[in-house]
Amino acid sequence: MQDILERISDPEGSLAVLDPATGKTIAHVRTYAKGEVAGIIRQADEARGEWAARTAKERANLLRAWFNLITERKEALAQLMTAECGKPIAEARGEIAYGAAFVEWFAEEGKRAYGETIPTFASGKRLLTIKQPVGTCAAITPWNFPMAMITRKVGPALAAGCAIVVKPAEATPLSALALEHLAREAGIPAALFRVVPTNDPADVGRLFCSDPLIRKLSFTGSTAVGKILMEQAAQNVIKLSLELGGNAPFIVFDDADVDQAVEGALASKYRNSGQTCVCANRFLVQAGIHDAFVERLTKRVAELKVAPGVEEDSKIGPLINASGLGKAESLVRSALDAGAVARTGGARSPVGDNFYQPTVLTGVTADMEIAAAEIFGPVAPVIRFETEEEAIRVANGTPYGLAAYFYSRDLARAWRVMEALEFGMVAVNDGILSTEVAPFGGIKQSGLGREGSRHGLDEYLELKYCLIGGIDR
Repeated sequence: MQDILERISDPEGSLAVLDPATGKTIAHVRTYAKGEVAGIIRQADEARGEWAARTAKERANLLRAWFNLITERKEALAQLMTAECGKPIAEARGEIAYGAAFVEWFAEEGKRAYGETIPTFASGKRLLTIKQPVGTCAAITPWNFPMAMITRKVGPALAAGCAIVVKPAEATPLSALALEHLAREAGIPAALFRVVPTNDPADVGRLFCSDPLIRKLSFTGSTAVGKILMEQAAQNVIKLSLELGGNAPFIVFDDADVDQAVEGALASKYRNSGQTCVCANRFLVQAGIHDAFVERLTKRVAELKVAPGVEEDSKIGPLINASGLGKAESLVRSALDAGAVARTGGARSPVGDNFYQPTVLTGVTADMEIAAAEIFGPVAPVIRFETEEEAIRVANGTPYGLAAYFYSRDLARAWRVMEALEFGMVAVNDGILSTEVAPFGGIKQSGLGREGSRHGLDEYLELKYCLIGGIDR
């Protein structure tokens, strides 16, 4: 880790990066003001023409070299990630592999940006479509997955023939800068992929939306900020991908395999200390299986080790900062005051200032604040329900529509509920659904567009219709 850290940090930089487990400064990095970022955008736009003119295979070879370097430096990158965002080291290693997979996937998928021929409507004319890079792109990424959120945007952008400028979260710029460093080492031209940490995120966000050279913006973050960016981007009518907030239901029906559901709950809810946009946010458990599920889940959650992420057996690391911990604490307190019961946890952890005990709450109702807010902490609020219709109504009773999970061994029910849930992604009998080969994204106020899969490449391509006349002359 130290070798990479020395290459990407700047002792004179104005942005201090803190370890959320200790509060200590890890490094300082250089920041960019709005005017500097505007110059970087111009450089990217000037470089993209030559890059787009290369064959898809040439671009793929460089992306593959980048993938290989990420894989080779997996351990150093994982340690860097844990240091800046607190993620348990085992999860950080998993994210490196997951993030690298997007680079590998799009290196290959870029070769398959197929057009089509269309049956003509008149003799002497021929119709066809081609796909071309959208142009110079911008991306704004969050702190909770500081590597994967970048590779699944930069990978398809570069594969499609675009240039891209990335503003990482102020809390976690190191992973982004490390990726940029390895991309240059792989031979990807420097101007095509630039990382611009800043102390003025709002100004840079406005620039991304208003600069006429930017043709596309990809943002992962809160719905509130996404709405602001969407409004700002309207002035230039740029292409948008927005992956916003979520309120994922995790439904357990009476006919579910309880042990399987508990394992899925642990994987979905407590990964990254509950700080993921797709993690289970509300547990809806049918009355007939409620007590058994709660008993087994509580036992397993109470066994989760709370420790700094650098410890190999850490399962629950710190929350990203005091604000994140305060939000989780406030939501739990509100639920307890409204009649919920903490079966385990329910308070700060003595491990450190930003640590919160993994928690299971019962007696939660759908009208409580904790059932409507995105918790972003290791807290599982459990709501009892009676019928399938009630579960679907409660699950869909949110303005968000990112991810949903449910457990049932009834095949007919599985189809009914899967189709009825108003979410962009649904996992049946599984607590993890993210993969580079499938489209990731939400509906309603959870966003626009998809990342991963062939659909993720299309987000960085424009479809051009061409008519050729005079064929019969």
